[in-house]
Amino acid sequence: MNSKNIFTLTGAFILYFLIQVLILKNLVVFGMGFCLLYVVFILLLPIELSAIPTMIIAFLMGFGLDIFYDSMGLHTASAVMLAFFRSPWLKVITPTGGYDPNTPPTLLNMGMGWFLVYSLPLILLHHLTFFFIDNMGTFLYLPMIYKILASTLFTFVIGVIVQVLFYKKRRGI
Repeated sequence: MNSKNIFTLTGAFILYFLIQVLILKNLVVFGMGFCLLYVVFILLLPIELSAIPTMIIAFLMGFGLDIFYDSMGLHTASAVMLAFFRSPWLKVITPTGGYDPNTPPTLLNMGMGWFLVYSLPLILLHHLTFFFIDNMGTFLYLPMIYKILASTLFTFVIGVIVQVLFYKKRRGI
């Protein structure tokens, strides 16, 4: 990973963080769907990035969000869980010819079918972890399931919209 990639990832990290804290913190659809767009940032990290650096980046993002959300580790635990399962999931869904080097796993580079299979289960895993920890100690499982499904769909749709509007098809980050 060269210095240009590190600079780009740092800028993207800051941008996703600020958008999450300043804009999406209070955005809730129908009282159930929360947009946790920072998950998309973790998913769009370079494929070549191994699990440990991905988990460190996810930890930093989650910890920063926990400070602003006052959520006592919910974002950190969920983001690290997502980062932990990202690499094995990428190996499971590897295309026949493998991945092109330095190609980010975006919707425009990989296609809608691949991106759907890649991102939706990982977003669902993140949201399951997040809302299960948040719901710990209560018996409100049906509202929790609604929140998980609505938030997963909302985060995925906003993530796709962000990629279509602001990302371009390219090789390398």
